[in-house]
Amino acid sequence: MNSTMNDRVCVIMAGGVGERFWPLSTPGRPKQLLKLTSPDKTMIHEAVERIAPVFKSDALYISASEALREPVLGAKLVDPTRVFTEPTRRNTLGAQCWVAANLIAAGRADVTIAVLTSDHMIGEPDRFRGSISAAMSAAEHYGGIVTIGILPTRAESGYGYIEEGDPDEMPSIGDRTALRARSFREKPSVETAEEFLAAGNFLWNSGMFFYTLPSFLDELLRWQPQAHEATLAIAEDLKDGRRTDATKRFESLPNISIDYAIMEHSDRIRVIRADFPWDDVGAWDAMDRTRQCDEKGNVIEGEVLVADSQNCIALCYHPKLRLGLLGLADMVVVAGEDAVLICHKRDAQRVRLLANQDAPDGRGNP
Repeated sequence: MNSTMNDRVCVIMAGGVGERFWPLSTPGRPKQLLKLTSPDKTMIHEAVERIAPVFKSDALYISASEALREPVLGAKLVDPTRVFTEPTRRNTLGAQCWVAANLIAAGRADVTIAVLTSDHMIGEPDRFRGSISAAMSAAEHYGGIVTIGILPTRAESGYGYIEEGDPDEMPSIGDRTALRARSFREKPSVETAEEFLAAGNFLWNSGMFFYTLPSFLDELLRWQPQAHEATLAIAEDLKDGRRTDATKRFESLPNISIDYAIMEHSDRIRVIRADFPWDDVGAWDAMDRTRQCDEKGNVIEGEVLVADSQNCIALCYHPKLRLGLLGLADMVVVAGEDAVLICHKRDAQRVRLLANQDAPDGRGNP
C-alpha cells in the first residue's frame, strides 16, 4: 500500500494528568501545558511545532480529555474542529478508539496515523521527523502496528520495554529498519532492568504508535472485539450528531492501556530504534537530564538562594517567594502558587501520592 501526504495524519495525545509534577501540575493544567523543557513554550506547543513540517495543517489533531478542552483550545495550536476530547478517561486504548471513531466520522477512514506524545522531551527534530516518516512507511508496507523504541541509557524500572526480534526485509528508508517486536514487558524490577540493559535488544517503550486506520481496526477486532464494535458504533453516532449516545458507548470501553489490550498479544508489531535524544520527563528528577546544572549539580529556576548544597532541584514558581537551600543534597524543592513540595530525589516517582491527597475528594482524580 502506498500513501501520500494527504493520506497521513498526526494525532498528539494530550490527555495525561501529570500527577508526579505536583504542585505545579494540576488536573486543569497537567504537565503537557507547562513550560518544563523550554522557558517560553509549553510541552504541547513544542510537540506541535516539532512535527508540523511533516504534515499539512488540516492533518494535525490533538486528543485530550474533556476536562482539558478549554486550555487546549485556548492554546490555539490547531483548528478547534481538530481537537478530539474524550468524554471520560478510558486509558490509552479508549483514547485511540475515540480518535479512530472521530476520523471515521469525519470521512478519513483510510488514513495512516501517527500517534505522538505531548509530554516528552525530544531533541534533534530533523532526525525525529525522519523516524516518524519511516515508521509510517513501515506501517503502510506491513500493516499491523509500528512503534518507536528508545535505546536504554540506564537500568530504568519506571518504563515499559520492547524486546526486539530479528531484522525484517523491507524497503530501505535511510538508515532505519523496522524489526519485529518479540515481546512487550511492563515496568520491571531494577534487577530485571539491569538484565535488559545488558542484553542490548530491549528498548524503552516510547508510547508512540503508527498504523493505517484499517490495520488498527483489524487488530482491535482480533484482540478486543467488543471495543471494535463500540468504535464503529461511536463513529456512526458522531457522524449523525448523537454525542450523548457516543458518550455512553465510549463509557462501555474497558479502562486499559493499548499495551495490555493489543500490543502484548499481537504478532504484527514492529519497532524502529529511535536515533534522536528522548526523555520521558516523568517526574521532577527528570530536570537533572533536561535542564542545565550549576557547578554543584543543582538545577535552579526562579528566586532561589543556595549555599552548601549539591545535586538538588530547586524551582520557585511563586511570584512573591524566595527559596533558600542550605546544607542539602539530592533533594527536590518546588514552590508552586499555593503549595510547596520537599522530597528526596529517590522519591520523585511517588509524588503522585501527594497529588492524590490534594485532589478534591482526597482519593485522586476520577
